Amino acid sequence: MIAPRPRKTIVVIGNGMVGHRFCEKLIEYDVSGEYRLVTFCEEPRAAYDRVGLTTFFAHRDAQKLMLARKEWYLEHGIELHIGDRACEIDRERKLVRSDKGIEIEYDAIVMATGSYPFVPQVPGIKSQGVFVYRTIEDLEHMIAYSERLKSEALHRAKADVEGTNAPAVVFPPVAAVIGGGLLGLEAAKAAFDLGMETHVIEFAPRLMPRQIDDKGSKVLVSKIEALGVQVHLNTGTKEVLGNGKVEGLKFNDDTEMPVDMIVVSAGIRPRDDLAKASGLELGARGGIAVNDHLQTSDPDIYAIGECALHSGMIYGLVAPGYDMADIVAANLCSSGGEWRVASGEKEEAKRQTTEISSPPASLTTHHSPPTTSSRLFSGADMSTKLKLMGVDVASFGNYEADEKTAKSIVFEDPFDGVYKKILVSLDGKKLLGGMLVGDAGDYMRLLMACKSDKPLTVSPAELLLGPKGGAAAGGVDDLDDSAQVCSCNNVSKGKLCSVIAGGVCTIGELKSCTKAGTGCGGCVPMVTDILNSELKKSGKTVNTSLCEHFAFSRQELFDIVKVKGYRTFAALVEGHGKGHGCEVCKPTAASIFASLWNENVLDHSTLQDTNDRFLANIQRGGSYSVVPRVPGGEITPEKLIVLGEVGKKYGLYTKITGGQRIDLFGAEVHQLPSIWEELVNAGFESGHAYGKALRTVKSCVGSTWCRYGVQDSVGFAIRVENRYKGLRSPHKLKSAVSGCIRECAEAQSKDFGLIATENGYNLYVCGNGGSKPRHADLLAADLSEETALQYIDRFLMYYVQTADRLTRTSVWLEKMEGGIDHLRDVIVHDKLGICADLERQMQFVV
Repeated sequence: MIAPRPRKTIVVIGNGMVGHRFCEKLIEYDVSGEYRLVTFCEEPRAAYDRVGLTTFFAHRDAQKLMLARKEWYLEHGIELHIGDRACEIDRERKLVRSDKGIEIEYDAIVMATGSYPFVPQVPGIKSQGVFVYRTIEDLEHMIAYSERLKSEALHRAKADVEGTNAPAVVFPPVAAVIGGGLLGLEAAKAAFDLGMETHVIEFAPRLMPRQIDDKGSKVLVSKIEALGVQVHLNTGTKEVLGNGKVEGLKFNDDTEMPVDMIVVSAGIRPRDDLAKASGLELGARGGIAVNDHLQTSDPDIYAIGECALHSGMIYGLVAPGYDMADIVAANLCSSGGEWRVASGEKEEAKRQTTEISSPPASLTTHHSPPTTSSRLFSGADMSTKLKLMGVDVASFGNYEADEKTAKSIVFEDPFDGVYKKILVSLDGKKLLGGMLVGDAGDYMRLLMACKSDKPLTVSPAELLLGPKGGAAAGGVDDLDDSAQVCSCNNVSKGKLCSVIAGGVCTIGELKSCTKAGTGCGGCVPMVTDILNSELKKSGKTVNTSLCEHFAFSRQELFDIVKVKGYRTFAALVEGHGKGHGCEVCKPTAASIFASLWNENVLDHSTLQDTNDRFLANIQRGGSYSVVPRVPGGEITPEKLIVLGEVGKKYGLYTKITGGQRIDLFGAEVHQLPSIWEELVNAGFESGHAYGKALRTVKSCVGSTWCRYGVQDSVGFAIRVENRYKGLRSPHKLKSAVSGCIRECAEAQSKDFGLIATENGYNLYVCGNGGSKPRHADLLAADLSEETALQYIDRFLMYYVQTADRLTRTSVWLEKMEGGIDHLRDVIVHDKLGICADLERQMQFVV
């Protein structure tokens, strides 16, 4: 009888996301039980999702971020040492020693020590109130300190009015985030979520300078400042002010800013101190030097993740770290080759291993270069898709290609805050890279085209803007099974489909089985679309929950509110939800309340963002723009004079908008009540330029002045705008009325538009002139004004009641089964028998 060989010991130093992934992969590949795994975790808890740290402010529950339960480590025989740092490597004795005195003899070490935050050494940086943004403990300290600051602010406010009848005015504490990169913007979101006035301080001339260009940064800045966070570019920090406690910042130009709390997020540095103490080779600027096998200068020690320096590159994203972990685990478990064992193939793999005449190579074989069939790390794709403070930002491929190798195509929509840029080879046949800001819905499609070896099948312009004529781009059903959906975990569409076919029915189960969407999270929308598509094909129910607080779609929530008569968010969440709500469900509920009960949206101001509360758009620099309504674009000289006087009095920049209104820029928040008082006294009202509501109804001069006009387009446009102004909807609504078929008001690029004919008006619906242009479809022709309004009533209320949140009418129609024919049957022919109800509901709102 042959005695079993002793197991070899692998010590994993660091139990972050990458260290944990190595443990997972080794267990997956080590089907013969060759190795004993020991891992040291310096933090007081095992591996958790560091990418999802900002969600901690919503649920305050560290368990929701954990990548695995302690039982998982026990189940797989992993010796986990929590709260204990590996402090010494004795390479001669091949022994690892920890702070608590634990000694482990090793055959191989995998260093996954990660990185630490870079803190610039400026005077005062060690003051009380300065934090870094890296761990759950960092976030807990930030939360506690912010609560203390808010308590002190409340106490001061009450003291200021003590003995008077004046109300206490509490100003939020001020937080400054030093660093405008990816982590800096995440930290800014954290400070903003804590209810603090938040400023981002960036030394470079743009945000996220490693991912996007100057134009993309301008769009990102405008979107972030629209949320209420102020951005300061080209601003270097010279000193932290205060006597041991943060009171302000002094910048390089000697200007100062009062600040109560500082979060430093100026970049990361590889955690290589243990490697240095152990005599391993480091890069000139830090990082543990590794070869293509991810071996350090000691061939029994490997380095993966943010601590590893490969070909002069430190990779700060989770996907390359996961790839490194996979490669090292696969090579350690190979016999001069590669075993890729999926979870469902383990039994077959076990059978095959008994048939191999020679055992898996010992670790010592790595003293010489592994055989040619070993897997090598040759760099990583740095493509990434993120949502920063609710703003989509993505970059893919070679997004820095210069004019010598690429030509660029750019789409920019300053009204919707969208910037898209793709870089194409000089011959127009290969997509090299690109970046997306404000709308990253096409990220996966463009990424796959970028990674494909095949030449482009459409013109580069169509790749970015869609086919001519506005046809919808292909969906997930058009993707090949080989298409990579999750780049972090290398999950293909085919893998997802096979798992779904095996019985997986929820996004949580799908993420658990395949790991898709558990890295950066950028692929989750596409993973969800694939799940829904496959479930629908198999006749199963599709989960359309609005968010984690409501297990209903927006349409279902609308019906619940309507039937139950809920008028407050507290009553709604108590009756049909859970938790305290979020930035998804709160505005959705406010929109539903406003649509159903015709209440002023300010009655639900606590559910809305800054713009809805102040009836103005926050702009770059923290000032606001005021857009009064000008129905149909018609305005009297007297009202023009008032706008001029207000602009002159308050020093506002004035601009005529594309929707035939006048925008007044540069108002400070404390000036808004006075500005609105003067405008309201002159007969103006808010134009809802900030709301998910009717924006404008554009018009040409029509038959009154134009020699081609056949109908009074101005008069009808005014009637239409006054009828639907204030209607809250899933997304913004734009309209137009043209006085003849020359179409000067561009009615066919609007959510609903009217074009005059000799016999009345043609009604077009579901057009869009925004980031994804779509030509509107003809719903009905030669309508009288009354019939046109009747159809619009039905159309708008049907859209309000059935569309998903943040879905434009164009997308709503594209996803509608039966398309324009079905919509025409519902609106014109009353196929569902609901038109009378739709008209009554709209009349109530009107």
